[in-house]
Amino acid sequence: MGKTSDLTAVQKTIIDTLHKEGKTQKVIAKEAGCSQSSVSKHINRQAKGRKKCGRKKCTSSRDNRTLQRIVTTNPFKNVGEIHKEWTAAGVSASRTTTRRLMKDMGFRCRIPCVKPLLNKKQRKKRLAWAKDKKDWTDAEWSKVMFSDESKFCISFGNQGPRVWRKSGEAQNPRCMRSSVKFPPSVMVWGAMSSAGVGPLCFLRSRVNAAVYQEVLEHFMLPAADQLYGDADFTFQQDLAPAHSAKTTSTWFKDHGIPVLDWPANSPDLNPIENLWGIVKRRMQYARPNNAEELKTTIRATWALITPEQCHRLIESMPHRITAVIEAKGAPTKY
Repeated sequence: MGKTSDLTAVQKTIIDTLHKEGKTQKVIAKEAGCSQSSVSKHINRQAKGRKKCGRKKCTSSRDNRTLQRIVTTNPFKNVGEIHKEWTAAGVSASRTTTRRLMKDMGFRCRIPCVKPLLNKKQRKKRLAWAKDKKDWTDAEWSKVMFSDESKFCISFGNQGPRVWRKSGEAQNPRCMRSSVKFPPSVMVWGAMSSAGVGPLCFLRSRVNAAVYQEVLEHFMLPAADQLYGDADFTFQQDLAPAHSAKTTSTWFKDHGIPVLDWPANSPDLNPIENLWGIVKRRMQYARPNNAEELKTTIRATWALITPEQCHRLIESMPHRITAVIEAKGAPTKY
């Protein structure tokens, strides 16, 4: 009588059939014409729910639930801190096991999205603004010149603490960090429209109303001539103190430039924010040694922005407004 591997298809069928009928292995071996050990091995090989080979797990389902609760409650902690808290709960596992289980649960270490701090009044105004602008066409938005300041640092490597989150949780409030407007640093002012970008202005001092009006005079007006020529346009700016000052409002009236009403703390509605992001991503591998080299890199990268990119961003305005309405004024993914 041959080995188990020598069993024919007919013998295997006979063994399976008689085994289902409840026959003993001795009877099955006699009917199939093979050894009893071959019958036993074949039956065991076909058995369902056999124990898997490999090392026994060092954590229980309860331990894993504890780990998931720790990560969900404190998503900004690093692996070392999470491992320390988990083992303090009585679990015996290595740091490598901790990281592996977190990965198996679907958690990934990501840079958190930044959201503006919005109170109830600001959300209400954002919603009202979005509803008022929801019927604007691409042609109307193309007549708006968007502007903003942005901070550029010599080193782009330090992007703050990371967060543990699962796929699809980027906009979950517990996985986001709040932004702080106007950090104490030199800012770069820029403007864009659907036709392209205007010249940059590097701000050397704190931006008050007088400084801002100088920027408008020497950079915004040339940008308007470059992007619109003699055509009419509307200027967009956020509600920074220098922007909303009475003297600044007077400056716009004296120059006959209409200003778009704008809700507070709404960078997600401004397409130039995405443009700053494009510039910074392109500069992530640049390593300027000083401020002048940084300015040169920014200018060169800004000059690579195409009118097509600007046009696509302006075309996103209806989608941004719809997102704000659906979120009832809350921050959106833009």
